[in-house]
Amino acid sequence: MKQIFEYGTEVLTVSKALAIGKGLLNGILSEATRDKIRQSSAIVEKIARADKAVYGINTGFGPLCTSMISAEDTKKLQENILKSHAVGIGEPIAIEISKLMLVLKLQALAQGYSGIQEATLDRMIWHLENDAIPVVPKQGSVGASGDLAPLSHLFLPLIGLGKVHYKGNIVSTEELLKDHAMAPVALGAKEGLALINGTQFIAAHAIKAVEKLHNVLTTADITAAMMLEGLLGSAKPFEEQLHLLRPYKGNLHVAAHIRNLLDGSEIVPSHANCSRVQDPYSLRCIPQVHGASRNAWLHLKEMLEIEINAVTDNPVIFSEDLTISGGNFHGQPMAMPLDYACLAASEIGNISDRRIYLSLEGSTPGVPKLLMKETGLNSGFMILQYTSAALASENKGLCFPASADSIPTSLGQEDHVSMGSISGRKALQVIENVEKILGIELFCAAQAMDYHAPLKSGKIINAIHEAVRAKVQHLEQDQIMYDLMQTTIDMVKSGELLQIAKATAVAEKLTYSTEFSTYFEEF
Repeated sequence: MKQIFEYGTEVLTVSKALAIGKGLLNGILSEATRDKIRQSSAIVEKIARADKAVYGINTGFGPLCTSMISAEDTKKLQENILKSHAVGIGEPIAIEISKLMLVLKLQALAQGYSGIQEATLDRMIWHLENDAIPVVPKQGSVGASGDLAPLSHLFLPLIGLGKVHYKGNIVSTEELLKDHAMAPVALGAKEGLALINGTQFIAAHAIKAVEKLHNVLTTADITAAMMLEGLLGSAKPFEEQLHLLRPYKGNLHVAAHIRNLLDGSEIVPSHANCSRVQDPYSLRCIPQVHGASRNAWLHLKEMLEIEINAVTDNPVIFSEDLTISGGNFHGQPMAMPLDYACLAASEIGNISDRRIYLSLEGSTPGVPKLLMKETGLNSGFMILQYTSAALASENKGLCFPASADSIPTSLGQEDHVSMGSISGRKALQVIENVEKILGIELFCAAQAMDYHAPLKSGKIINAIHEAVRAKVQHLEQDQIMYDLMQTTIDMVKSGELLQIAKATAVAEKLTYSTEFSTYFEEF
């Protein structure tokens, strides 16, 4: 039996939002929450019938906020806002992100400050439970009054319009409702506005960024540790006493992680008396660089935990006598951390590319130039680094912060906008590029480690090396690299390396977590 999550009552976390979206956790409305929702809806209906102007309930929207709307037209007004604001363009966002948008909107509206009808929330839950997920175009939001265009597309199906992903196809909502003998929802006063005000497009992308960047950061430590072994790097830069003198959480965590990964290595002591005084930065400064990106991830996670439990509607309904037109819908609190995380991800790719380049130089004893013994006729691994360089450079171009820009909209009523929707989309694009770079590093690091046989690394790194070799053979002559690269990239994207590391630690009774893990392992 699935566990239950109560919208509007419980604290939503990234992992719980993901679990609801994947159907592993059942989101419901408790009776107490339903009572709050009914009370808030009743308040809005009273305001709609009164003479006092309250934005979005009995007035127009944006620059039309001084245009009074009759009680008879308030419901038509709410349908019109969904129709007129559904102006998104481009390819649809991933179905998983559309699901997350629904989950986040349910959490925000169920808190009872928006005047939403109980039946409207029940229909949203129905869409989730029946996997009938609205089609939402990726472009069109400036992250100001919230994500107006994408949220409008998300909720067109409530009024029988728009399209949905259903049973592997994209179908019209009209067709979906007909097949299920259902009628569109009749929106009440303020409901259209409540549905489209908010930051759920931005926050849904941030949830995926937190999830995917966590995997990237942990995997980067693993591929870096493999490259350290392959290039006979020193373990001294990871000693705890050094990092206690500059005790950033991320640095301490990464240094401890690398120590755990190298524990029991036969390769590390094999070059203890070598003449090399210190390693290049891409090896020696792994805790400082990876750690800084860890700190950025932690900041994003902390901001996101506030956002996904917030009320981001406008106006906010406290009582019949107190409605506040504010700016809780503004995307700036999430836009800036997302831009920071985008940069943090890019830097993981930058330093990984430098390690890939380093592995090709042929300056490590026993490791041939271009990671292949007979070059000339063979180009070896030379061109893989071209790909990682291209990806790293592409990421640099994507790192300009979207939140640094603002273009006035709504005839100047919305004269500062966050562009947080672009921040979210760019962050995911950069993270996906970094997954590819790390896959290339994994490929190169495994090849470099081969040349130190029969010496082995620690049990965890050794298990990962064996997993790579089970899928990709050691190369000593040129062949098409694309499929081999894609195999190691898929190992990174799937989280397989972390799964192997944890399984090996359990099987071998090793310490794989650190005292700092709670900062970086739970979300």
